[in-house]
Amino acid sequence: MVLLATAVCTKAGKAIISRQFVEMTRTRIEGLLAAFPKLMNTGKQHTFVETESVRYVYQPLEKLYMVLITTKNSNILEDLETLRLFSRVIPEYCRVLEESEISEHCFDLIFAFDEIVALGYRENVNLAQIRTFTEMDSHEEKVFRAVRETQEREAKAEMRRKAKELQQARRDAERQGKKTSGYGGFGSGGISSNSAASMITDTIIEPEKPKMTPTVMRADAAGLACEAGLYIIRPSGPSKALKLGAKGKDVENFVDKLKLEGEQISSSTKRLSEAAKVLSPPINIESVHLKIEEKITLVCGRDGGLQNMEVHGMIMLRVTDEKQGRIRLQVENDDKKGIQLQTHPNVDKKLFTAESLIGLKNPEKSFPLNNDVGVLKWRLQTTDDTFVPLTINCWPSESATGCDVNIEYELQESSLELNDVVIAIPLPAGAGTLLINELEGEYHHDSRKNILEWCLPVIDAKNKSGSMEFSIPGQPNDFFPINVSFVSKKNYCNIQVSGINHVESNSPVRFSLETMFLVDRYEIQ
Repeated sequence: MVLLATAVCTKAGKAIISRQFVEMTRTRIEGLLAAFPKLMNTGKQHTFVETESVRYVYQPLEKLYMVLITTKNSNILEDLETLRLFSRVIPEYCRVLEESEISEHCFDLIFAFDEIVALGYRENVNLAQIRTFTEMDSHEEKVFRAVRETQEREAKAEMRRKAKELQQARRDAERQGKKTSGYGGFGSGGISSNSAASMITDTIIEPEKPKMTPTVMRADAAGLACEAGLYIIRPSGPSKALKLGAKGKDVENFVDKLKLEGEQISSSTKRLSEAAKVLSPPINIESVHLKIEEKITLVCGRDGGLQNMEVHGMIMLRVTDEKQGRIRLQVENDDKKGIQLQTHPNVDKKLFTAESLIGLKNPEKSFPLNNDVGVLKWRLQTTDDTFVPLTINCWPSESATGCDVNIEYELQESSLELNDVVIAIPLPAGAGTLLINELEGEYHHDSRKNILEWCLPVIDAKNKSGSMEFSIPGQPNDFFPINVSFVSKKNYCNIQVSGINHVESNSPVRFSLETMFLVDRYEIQ
C-alpha cells in the first residue's frame, strides 16, 4: 500500500487538516480534495471512489469526512483498516467532531498521523501505542525545570526575608527616634531602607505573570513561599540557594523537591482537586448541618475470597443557631446487611429503638453549638464475597517476552456511584517497556515508584465493568498487591436522615446534608 495523503475535510471539499506522506505540492492536494465531493454518488453508499490516477477511501465523521488518498494499486483491505485507525484517533484528541475543534488540535492529530504512516506505508501500531508514543516527554527537562524553579523560589523567599528585616529595622529606628541611615554608592543622596525594601520587593514580581498583584508579602518567622497556588513552609534561617560552590543536599531531599515541583505533585493535586469537587459540602449550609461519613477497609485474595471487610460509618450533627438546638433527627434504616448501631451516650436509646428518633435524654437541653457531634455510628464486618462493592480480577499470564496482564473491574453494588477511581498496580523494577494493549479510561505510569495507575472518572450502574490489558517483562507475583481508591457521594449502608423536627412544636427544621463514602484501605493481595 502506498498512502499519498490523509485529510479531514468538509463535505464541500475544504481541507481542515491534511498530512502528505510523499512529495506533493499544496496546490495538488487542494485540487484532489476539492474534486473529492464531486466524485461521490449520492444514491449509493461506498467507502471509496477512484479516478484515473488515485483512489479516495473515506468515512463520514458527522459533518466531516476522513479521507485517505492512495494509489490505485494499493490493497483496499489494508486501506480500510488504516482508515478505521485514523477515524479512531480523532476522538482521542477532539471532544466534538467540528471544524473548530479539529483546527485547535491540528498538531496533536498530525503527530498521531505520523505514528500510523511513515513514507507512505502503514506502521504496525494500535491506538494504545499511538497514545503512548505521542505523550512521551523528557525526564531531563522536568528535572531541569524542577531544580530551576526551586532555586527561584528559594531566592525569592530570601529576598522577602531581607525586605522584612529592613522594614523591621526602619520601624525600630523610628520608635527610638533615630534617623535611618542611607545606603551610599548612588550619588550623594543615597537610598533609604524604605526605598531599598520597596526595590527588593518589586524585583521579586515576575513581569511575565501579569495576573499577580505586586504587593509586599507578609511572612512569619518560618518563611512562607507562595508560587502558583503551592505553599511550602520552610525552616527559619538564611537560604543556601544562592551560595556558589555549596554542596547539594542528600538524595532524599532532592527527590522530595522533585515530588513537590514535578510531575507527581501535579497528578496527585489533580486527583485531590477532583475528589474535593466530588465531596464538596453543599453550597448553602444551613444552621443545622448533617454529615454522613463512611470508610471501608477491605482485603481480598488474588484468587478470590474475601479475607476481611469492615465499614465504619457515623452521623455528625453541627448546630450554629441556638434556637435550633432542641431538635430530634428522624433516621431511616433500610440496611439489610446486618450492621451494628450505636448511639451517643447522651442520646435517648429507648426513643431511638422505638421510633428511630435521635434526641437527647434530657429534652430541655440543646445540642452543643458550633461543634461536630457524632450522634450515631455503625459498623459492618463480613467475609461474604457478595458484599464487596467493587471486585477486581487480575490475570497475569507468562509469555515468551514476559507477562500479559489482564485486569478487570465489576461494580456489584449497583446503587453506588464511585468517582475518581484509581486502581494502582505494582510493576517490576527495571522491567523495561510497558505496552498497553487495551484500555478503558486513562492510565498513568509512575516509573520512579514502579506503579501503573488505571484511572476511571466514574463507575456506576451504566458503567459497571471494564478491563485493561498490558504487557511487560516480569513474573505473575510482581503485580500484587493491587490497591484501589475512590470517593462517592452515596453511602454504602442504607442509612439516611429523612427529617429534623423541633422537640416542643414538632415543626420541621431546615437542614443541609453532606454524604461521603471513602476508602481507608482497599487491597487485593
